[in-house]
Amino acid sequence: MSDLAEAGAGRRARGGGGAARRAERTAVSVETARYIARNIPNFEILTEEALCIIEENAERVLEEIGVNFVDNPAALALWRQAGADVQGERVRMPRGLARGLCRTAPATFTQHARNPERNVVIGGRNLVLAPVYGPPFVRTAAGGRRYATLDDFRNFVRLGYMSKWLHHSGGTVCEPTDVPVNKRHLDMLLAHMELSDKPYMGSVTEPSRAQDSVDMSGILFGADFVRDNTVMTSLININSPLTFDATMMGALEVYARHMQAAIISPFIVGGAMAPVSVAGTLTQVLAEVMAGVAYSQLIRAGAPVIFGAFVTSIDMNSGAPTFGTPEAAHITYGAGQLARRMGLPFRSSGAFCGSKLPDAQAAYESANSLNMGLLSGVNFMLHACGWLEGGLVASFEKFVMDADQLGTLHHLARGVDMSENGQAMGAIAEVGPGGHYLGCAHTQANFKDAFWRSDLFDYKPFETWDEEGARDTQALAAIRVQRMLETYRQPALDPAISEALHAFVASRKAAEPDSFM
Repeated sequence: MSDLAEAGAGRRARGGGGAARRAERTAVSVETARYIARNIPNFEILTEEALCIIEENAERVLEEIGVNFVDNPAALALWRQAGADVQGERVRMPRGLARGLCRTAPATFTQHARNPERNVVIGGRNLVLAPVYGPPFVRTAAGGRRYATLDDFRNFVRLGYMSKWLHHSGGTVCEPTDVPVNKRHLDMLLAHMELSDKPYMGSVTEPSRAQDSVDMSGILFGADFVRDNTVMTSLININSPLTFDATMMGALEVYARHMQAAIISPFIVGGAMAPVSVAGTLTQVLAEVMAGVAYSQLIRAGAPVIFGAFVTSIDMNSGAPTFGTPEAAHITYGAGQLARRMGLPFRSSGAFCGSKLPDAQAAYESANSLNMGLLSGVNFMLHACGWLEGGLVASFEKFVMDADQLGTLHHLARGVDMSENGQAMGAIAEVGPGGHYLGCAHTQANFKDAFWRSDLFDYKPFETWDEEGARDTQALAAIRVQRMLETYRQPALDPAISEALHAFVASRKAAEPDSFM
């Protein structure tokens, strides 16, 4: 940790407690649902024979074809020391080497939030939902499509904090293009830390930015706490096929060394970055994930990691990625099975769509993808709300539309209530033949929470809907965005911590000139 970060942590320990407690007492409480604990079975599409074939083929890929670690001599040296065959930048791993290294990665871990009530447990039967990540553009119903700004980013963080069914603040919810490339990670992290008290993601665009993320987290949580606990998850994309670049691996090295979590995620567009067949793609995904997870364990055994699988197919006419397709579903279901066999948490799926607008295409494709994620056993779902235009755009309206629908995943995951109350035999006896259940005791006791209800959709009669302007879902969502931002109240933060964070950001920004490249 830097001297400034240490000083900030010291200030936090020494003072500001009274002001923090006063702020906490006056803070507006925002309801957030607990992360999902599934009470339904996973959908398993692959037979034992199919799984064994894919696992065997992945071992062959690592042993006979290998993977490239580009511009990273230190990584090559680690692999050579571990027993791999290293020729140039190509690393070939003896059968079982990667899988053996992966065994030290934990099956579950807790990511701590600055509000302990928002902590999430990633792995097992749990599902944690996080928003869209990475779009350079934003869209609003009133303003259309444009480049994202830091103000947009901060508003998305506010919406994420206000969204009941969203458990995680995410990372690069949109790319604030009005801030220098080499400094925007500082502003994004500061926004997550101040404007929300949900868990957040660290920067991965350069190893020093990953270290900044660790240092800022040390100010927020205390250096000793961060040394012993996971407070960040980060997205480490593999440059598919079979290539690990120095930038992403450098960020992974920082996070693994500090016991912070990383999603090891191949970036698969079937037919472009992977074979067109489901089994072939799963083979490549497994090989890449095993190599990436194994490398994290070479850096530090026990470092928390997540088996990632970002998968889409390609339109062979236009070359554009397609979403919500049956092939992507087959791969996601299969990848979930492979992750569980490795004993690793699983990341995949999201509210994916290729549509330019939050329209029927977006709704169909996103619904297919979200339900697929629930049934495939996903533990960490990035892009759960706000995704538009193949990930190029973060839409404010779609953000709240998707976030509303995440409530259905919570209710589906509960399964069927078979308690005495759930069986409702008393209600059936009370009503008898020819009656109705509207006034019976069981209905009166359960009507408030018997059925999930959207906070966004319009259920009014036609006449009322027409009199109110015949608004479609996007129009209703625009109103909801405005209302949520108007009623947003920032969660309390110790003033000494806030001061130390701002001082750290100012110091880091002053240390180098602006760069937009």
